[in-house]
Amino acid sequence: MARIALDAMGGDYAPHQIVLGGIDATESGVDVVLVGDEAILTAVLDAAGASLPIVHAAEVINMGEDPAAAVREKKDASVIVCARLVADGEVAGMVSAGSTGASMAAAAIGIGRIRGVGRPAIAAVYPIGIPTVVLDAGANLEVSPEHLAQFAVMGSVMAQVYLGIEHPTVGLLNIGEEPSKGRDLEKAAHALLADAPVRFIGNVEGRDLGAGVADVFVTDGFTGNVLIKAVEGVARGVGTAVLEALASDDDEQVQAAVSAVLPKIMRLRERFDPEAYGGAHLLGVKGTVVIGHGASSRIAIANALRVAADGADRGLVARIEAGIGG
Repeated sequence: MARIALDAMGGDYAPHQIVLGGIDATESGVDVVLVGDEAILTAVLDAAGASLPIVHAAEVINMGEDPAAAVREKKDASVIVCARLVADGEVAGMVSAGSTGASMAAAAIGIGRIRGVGRPAIAAVYPIGIPTVVLDAGANLEVSPEHLAQFAVMGSVMAQVYLGIEHPTVGLLNIGEEPSKGRDLEKAAHALLADAPVRFIGNVEGRDLGAGVADVFVTDGFTGNVLIKAVEGVARGVGTAVLEALASDDDEQVQAAVSAVLPKIMRLRERFDPEAYGGAHLLGVKGTVVIGHGASSRIAIANALRVAADGADRGLVARIEAGIGG
């Protein structure tokens, strides 16, 4: 599998959980390079009885720092060194669970955008029901209709690569199905998407997510981020409520039934967990970039590395370049 740089200093549980996730990923064939303070990372590896290549980075961009300023000032920060390795062709992609803003800035500046891409976008896969690609999921709070048309192209490629859909359908997230619905942004984007090189089916609504109405949902970063987090929160809440309701019944027959179905309920609940899919892609840059949640554990990091390597092996970036250029 492809070689991926891992920002071992980024995340709430760095470096310990991050390094352990890197070790786990290597066991499934991912070629992982740790990036961070060499002395600290060596100590963690020694304690785990493992060995991974390390590229030293003396600085760290913390969550509370201004991303743009930090990227300019901390040239030897771990996330910036990861981006530099991608730009230099030493690795095919990078993973970071540190500051999302810093990861985006490092990728955009250090790796660079694909020619023709106006704005890189964060693409997340909503895994419940029929898996759906949602973008933008937080990179751009304000966008133009042209940006949304490009998001549709990039999201379609991601659906092809990760969901195995040859000709994915694209929907524009809106407050109604009619083309006249929404803000000026959605109205103008609707017209552009109708002529874009994608299978545009028109407007979709939040309730359509995971229902198979469209394989790709396109929206601005503010709306997309709220949508993803809201449905994840509701899903977890409903799952917890169901388990609590079942556990509170003392009837022996009910408890026997619960014992039989509980494993299935728990497997379903696990699908709501962001740990299962590791992170979201930053599409539109000249390298495979996966951004993990700040609270990522070793499980999430290992999954993020596998996702990044899979995208690199399947030519995600080249296919987006072809789509945008076409």
